Amino acid sequence: MPGMPTGTVTFLFTDIEGSTARWEREPGEVEVDLARHDALLRKAIESHGGTVFQTLGHAFCAVFATAPAALAAALAAQAALDSMGAPGRRSFDVRMALHSGSTHERENDYFGPAVNRVARLLSTGHGGQVLLSLATRQLVRDELPQGVRLRELGLYRLKDLAQPERIFQLVAPQLSLEFPPLRTLDT
Repeated sequence: MPGMPTGTVTFLFTDIEGSTARWEREPGEVEVDLARHDALLRKAIESHGGTVFQTLGHAFCAVFATAPAALAAALAAQAALDSMGAPGRRSFDVRMALHSGSTHERENDYFGPAVNRVARLLSTGHGGQVLLSLATRQLVRDELPQGVRLRELGLYRLKDLAQPERIFQLVAPQLSLEFPPLRTLDT
């Protein structure tokens, strides 16, 4: 995989919450907003040294050589997405998840336990929320940007994973603070 990181990496997965219902209500407007969403996410990811290795409709799968770069990309992406909507209204509520682990590569794609874990972590969150696994928290805790902190949400069981995950929420001035309970096997 030329130019793509291998070994221990950090994955950033994103997904738009509620996009299917919005497609049904406003297909023309969503198409325009989705093109802007895609451009903003790509710019945030690539400007922080990440690589988008897969997109699935309105979801992005990106990989970074370092966890602090992935966290910076998530912050930049959420800030850019906030600026996309009309004042007081976000165009899309995008949830994000970060997990660090060893990679398994095949045919310019990643697979295996680390990818499974970040996908499950993403599915627990809500639009506007950025979640981190314990592994990623350990790698970023001493390099958090000014005004940014991590809120421990607790230990949760995730679908199909044998080991529970200690989950953290990214807290920053530009991010929402309050969300419904995580969507885990515990709730």
